[in-house]
Amino acid sequence: MSERKVRVIVAKPGLDGHDRGAKVVARALRDAGMEVIYTGLRQTPEQIVQTAIQEDADAIGISILSGAHEYYFGRIIELLKERKASDILVFGGGVIPEDDVPKLKAMGAGAIFGPGTPTSVCIDWLNSAVREKWARETA
Repeated sequence: MSERKVRVIVAKPGLDGHDRGAKVVARALRDAGMEVIYTGLRQTPEQIVQTAIQEDADAIGISILSGAHEYYFGRIIELLKERKASDILVFGGGVIPEDDVPKLKAMGAGAIFGPGTPTSVCIDWLNSAVREKWARETA
């Protein structure tokens, strides 16, 4: 029996229309053997969370370039809690000031990857974080 694949939602919340980075990350995750669902542009936090729940995702990756990262991370994490799906990991990247990273992690974001981060760093973190989550669920 083969090992279950990591399932990841890659999302672009808000009005930001630049998705090259999100597509690069989605492709890298897929090439690393993960199942990836890319939600497309201009998604609401409600749409993103609903997709993650429907797809039985292990994680949501958020790409934000608009400067609204505190709102979108906070709202998505809040909705996951409300819908009893806070076991879904949340991570992200984009143009997020270093000073804001601790705030996002305090909200519940697992990791933030800035511009220029090698995709291998994201892949390694996600594989490790999801496997830790699976180990907790089966313990």
